[in-house]
Amino acid sequence: MANPTSSDSRKGSITHVIFDMDGLLLDTEKFYTEVQEIILARYNKTFDWSLKAKMMGKKAIEAAHVFVEETGISDSLTAEDFLTEREDMLRSLFPTSELMPGASCLIRQLHMNGIPICLATGSHRRHFELKTQRHGELFSLMHHVVLGDDPEVKQGKPSPDIFLAAAKRFEGGPIDPQNIIVFEDAPSGVCAAKSAGMIAVMVPDPRLDSSFHGAADQVLSSLLDFNPSDWGLPPFEKVAS
Repeated sequence: MANPTSSDSRKGSITHVIFDMDGLLLDTEKFYTEVQEIILARYNKTFDWSLKAKMMGKKAIEAAHVFVEETGISDSLTAEDFLTEREDMLRSLFPTSELMPGASCLIRQLHMNGIPICLATGSHRRHFELKTQRHGELFSLMHHVVLGDDPEVKQGKPSPDIFLAAAKRFEGGPIDPQNIIVFEDAPSGVCAAKSAGMIAVMVPDPRLDSSFHGAADQVLSSLLDFNPSDWGLPPFEKVAS
């Protein structure tokens, strides 16, 4: 997909990396889709990608309001009741979460090269623990983790709160946002990163309409395609997969 363009002048200044989690490092977005399709089927409605794009990356209650209002079921199902119902179904699915292609390799390579990395996810702690329980060793390589229920994160994405909080907690922080790359899959996350003054590398689901790609500084089809040299980061060593 696209190469860096608008940010060429900043290519050599990247020192820190922030990762989103759902749909970017972990293949969890499919669980939300599956459960939401089941719920909507009761009302003879379907769940489509234009609605999903509006929900992705937001805090749970914010996404829930979008869901019931955009689908026209808010008279029958409140956002809070939707979350309660969805929670019961998701709880059994999250522990089966698998890593997205290239996630493990990229995190390990950045860590091995001494690049400080952290996680900034709209997931709250209970969901984070369920989703990552099979991948604890990999997520332990993060310098720190900022979750959606963190008291400093007043508003979810597309507000920059979560990324500004993440930048502040690096050793020697706050880090200049211009020196940070954020990896995101969701349009709201890309907007949040740009609002925070950071570089946004987007790895969107192929089903997401390309009109949502515009705000990103670089768009990749997979984390496997990330070239650190594009951003002045140390080149990765070739490792056996």
